[in-house]
Amino acid sequence: MEQNLSKKIEFKDKFLKIFKSNQKKIYFLCTLLLIFITSIGFIKINNEKQNIEISEKYIKAGIYLASNNKEKSKKLYEEVILSKNSFYSILGLQAILEQNLENDKNKILNYFDIVEKVSISKEEKDLIIFKKALFLIKKKDIENGNNLLKNLIETSSNLKLLAEEVITN
Repeated sequence: MEQNLSKKIEFKDKFLKIFKSNQKKIYFLCTLLLIFITSIGFIKINNEKQNIEISEKYIKAGIYLASNNKEKSKKLYEEVILSKNSFYSILGLQAILEQNLENDKNKILNYFDIVEKVSISKEEKDLIIFKKALFLIKKKDIENGNNLLKNLIETSSNLKLLAEEVITN
């Protein structure tokens, strides 16, 4: 029993000695860890606020579109796309395409480029490329549209069969 107590005292003494000799380093690491954890919290809160703002813009754009205020709707959808949000940017582009809110081909291709660069899954990226190809074909840029479809076929995309069907028709 006395030996066990002696070992505990020795361990305590060793621990205190190590703590005292490295006290500045330990405080520095604790402070650094606290700053890191706080920064992560602020970043998460900021990202949530941005997502809420973007979702509100998307909803407002839909309301303006329903009330036939296409200019305000288009402007808000553009802001949503330019926000590079992985969820709402795709929806904003889809709304602009479906409702024919933008007639400038180069501007729409720029929107496609922005959405393609957003961090999304391969399947979503392939779908965006497929829609871009269909858009180009619709705008009589058949060569570039077919090239995009051929790239989808070569990469063994899930949309391979659809791309082949579009090319053959």
